[in-house]
Amino acid sequence: MPGRGSREGTLARGSRLPRCLRLWLVATGIILVTLPIALAGAKSRTEHIVHFPHTPYELNIYKIHGRQPGATLMIVGGIQGDEPGGFLSADLYADMALERGDLIVVPRANFNSILQFKRGVNGDMNRRFAGKNGSDMEDQIVSVLKSLIAESSCLLNLHEGSGFYSPQWEGPEVNPLRYGQSVIADAERFYSPRQQQWLDLQAIAERVIAQVNLQIREPRYRFRFNNHRTAEPDSLHAEQRKSATYYALTSEGIPAFGIETSKALPSTEMRVFHHRLIINAFMNELGIVPEIPPVSLEPPSLSYLVIAVNDGLPVVVGDQQTLHLHPGDRIEIAHIEANYERGLSADILGLGSMNDVRKSFVIPTGTDIVVRKDHLECGRVHLAVDSKMPTRPAAAASPANTLGFIVRVNGRQYYYENGDRVPLVIGDRFEVVDVVLPKEIRRKVAVNVRGYVNDPLKNTGEDRGCVIDTGKDLIRRYSVDREGRHYLVLVESDREIGRLHLMLEPPQLHYLAACIDGKEKRWYQAGETIQVRRQQTLQVVDIKGNTAPEEVLGLECSEPAFHLGSAWREKILRFADLVDKASAAEAPSSFSWTVKRGDLVLGQVSVEILP
Repeated sequence: MPGRGSREGTLARGSRLPRCLRLWLVATGIILVTLPIALAGAKSRTEHIVHFPHTPYELNIYKIHGRQPGATLMIVGGIQGDEPGGFLSADLYADMALERGDLIVVPRANFNSILQFKRGVNGDMNRRFAGKNGSDMEDQIVSVLKSLIAESSCLLNLHEGSGFYSPQWEGPEVNPLRYGQSVIADAERFYSPRQQQWLDLQAIAERVIAQVNLQIREPRYRFRFNNHRTAEPDSLHAEQRKSATYYALTSEGIPAFGIETSKALPSTEMRVFHHRLIINAFMNELGIVPEIPPVSLEPPSLSYLVIAVNDGLPVVVGDQQTLHLHPGDRIEIAHIEANYERGLSADILGLGSMNDVRKSFVIPTGTDIVVRKDHLECGRVHLAVDSKMPTRPAAAASPANTLGFIVRVNGRQYYYENGDRVPLVIGDRFEVVDVVLPKEIRRKVAVNVRGYVNDPLKNTGEDRGCVIDTGKDLIRRYSVDREGRHYLVLVESDREIGRLHLMLEPPQLHYLAACIDGKEKRWYQAGETIQVRRQQTLQVVDIKGNTAPEEVLGLECSEPAFHLGSAWREKILRFADLVDKASAAEAPSSFSWTVKRGDLVLGQVSVEILP
């Protein structure tokens, strides 16, 4: 139903975790499976909501909840589709984990305009926030955005503007009518009935700008505060009374700012970097404690499409390859695999809309499927219709690509192609769920994990469905390298049909984060020592290793008072209390925490208790 939010599941391939992968496996014993996967590092604290799915107006919303309550910052990108700095910047925050506070991230508010790289397909969406909304798609999206604004403490609307803003005329590209490199508010101060206080928008913006400008070396690229005085009769920007920021300020009573990087900056990457500086400074202003995301702006590139033909076995068709079809064949694009996870669409030229993923179409004549990342074409698959084709269609992809593996690692489901490498950490729980093969031979093959024996009394060589503890169930002498780091999964009949490589690395501690006296967190690597005075408190607030982000590791100690187990986040050590309960001779002056994953050791951090 249009407008109703839906939550997408995941069937992921390799180390990439696409949020919207749904792989149709219609073969003997395999039915469509869609498994819910939480965003990395925020298993139960992130909501991904999709409105108008699989249409050119698809609206993805990410609600990230911190471990501790706090302010809610709403970040909107792509409300105008020809400003990539905004939607690429917002994208970086969709997977963030938070210690304190919340984020509402809408990376692509106007996906249809982004696909066509236009400011607006049916006018400017940022001029639709005044009055009641109609029933067309843009108005429906604005209604959703209004409901999100009502949940927020502050709004940032990310844009790219022309030239460079200056309160005085300095030239055609630097003057009061230019927007670039400015933080825009609709008033200097505004009384909020919702908060029953005055909002000092200029003071907030200037504190943020002061933080950001310290990190921008080039003086002409530094930000300035831009007061549009939107409600004033002599405002130069009366059209902004229909904007998202003006609605948020006047109707919901929250601080709202338009963030304008300049289109005159040397690169999109620099615009993204400047947006990121501004967002981080606003998060700091609001007391939202984040894990800062990396910037990655590599060119978008299609790897392959997974396409189901006539509701049959899906085929994998690579970029620039051809799928040969019989007249009247029906296809459905089940999955796009690319080097990005969001902003992807597939357009069957001459049919459907600009986003035809997971829709069924009869292909009457030859055409192309154009794959886009936002507005940029990143790949293309050719469809050829030939009356001389045999009834069963076949892809031009190599035979190896018709074999796939469905596996689970620690309960998460993944899809790998024949010959792929599966990165594992020793101790991961691995299972081959099934293999994707033509229906007529599926029952004639065995799937053998070399080095694993399910039943020593009756070893059939068939290991599908067996959950293997890679820390203790694999026999080292059967590993390829004889070191227990490289094992094979073989698909065999009277010969080998395909294989998968299991690549294991030992579990390692990256860092332990601890908080002394409830103040700033400090990070300690394996082998380092935490020094804390007897009158201080110590709390472990985070442990990171090369294991799955949501996996809770344990802290073991030979001193019973300091053995925290898996509940380390809930405990605050008060050393003075512990010393009071023991004689001075019995009170330890140091101890070590061993970070463990079950019986496996990741690393050790020492604690020294000073007088």
